[in-house]
Amino acid sequence: MSMIARLSLDQYDRMIEHGVFDRQPRQRLEFIRGEIREMTPIGPQHEEVVDRLTSWSARVLPEDGIRLRVQNSIGIPELESAPEPDVAWMIQRDYSHQRPSPRDVLLIVEVAASSLAYDTGEKAGLYAAAEIGDYWVIDLENCWVEVRRDPAAGRYRSMRTYSGDDEVRPLAWPEAVFRPAKRFGGGTD
Repeated sequence: MSMIARLSLDQYDRMIEHGVFDRQPRQRLEFIRGEIREMTPIGPQHEEVVDRLTSWSARVLPEDGIRLRVQNSIGIPELESAPEPDVAWMIQRDYSHQRPSPRDVLLIVEVAASSLAYDTGEKAGLYAAAEIGDYWVIDLENCWVEVRRDPAAGRYRSMRTYSGDDEVRPLAWPEAVFRPAKRFGGGTD
């Protein structure tokens, strides 16, 4: 596919405001590096894991200070991008007039079935370039969590994989314990 033109994040936002995408409400779009991209549809397993992550996050997060966002955009104007991660933890504040910026992001989680290569490749590079300090990819096929940290020069210098009863602790709230087996196997914390 050839590209006709690159857009700025401001141009993309104006298109949204003017209802350009309203005619196709079932279409999932994401704005990455100046390009409007169609996102792959998500299936029941993806939806279930996002729901479990959302429930877990709501249970473990403090009432004040950290805000949970689910499949909502983050603005990265310097990279002309507005990715829509499955789950994100943000600094608690009102985002009704402006998307959260990378400085507001405490944790991003992407759930990957068919999107694994994209989430661990281009998306990881985007988040690292934006200096998102805690990025998790839930690999549905292998039932593990890949945790990437310590971004520098557009890549993550630290990557570790967790599975089974391993404990994953978010940098922003280390009191929260995430166990992959409980999220994939139907158990509860």
